[in-house]
Amino acid sequence: MPWETIAAVVGGLLLVYAVLLLLLWAYARRHPETVSMKDALRLLPDLLRLLRRLLADRTLAVGLRIRLALLLAYLLSPIDLVPDFVPVIGYADDVIIVALVLRSVIARAGADTLQRHWPGTPEGLLLVLRLAGLGDPR
Repeated sequence: MPWETIAAVVGGLLLVYAVLLLLLWAYARRHPETVSMKDALRLLPDLLRLLRRLLADRTLAVGLRIRLALLLAYLLSPIDLVPDFVPVIGYADDVIIVALVLRSVIARAGADTLQRHWPGTPEGLLLVLRLAGLGDPR
């Protein structure tokens, strides 16, 4: 009896995981023009510095800083939604999660806040703004 319950729970979790992977794959295929995976990975050091700077900005709402802290913890964690060694979608989950969090933060804080804290090149900033769904703000 307990083994049947355990098997049902594990089976349910695997089914939910499979559905999440399918949704992630569908999202990545639907938005391939946003930012290439190569560009997104090249931006990672600047993104981590940006997240740290935004977290230190006391003018941002607490809720936004909590989102940023959770994102930073997820990026630094060795445990991912999809392991990074899985081809194509291994890094896609990180890129999509960063994009979704940045979109929500920028929607509330404004693109000028992002520009003020950006530590990298202007080209990198444009890529981050594209990643966040803002395109070229010029």
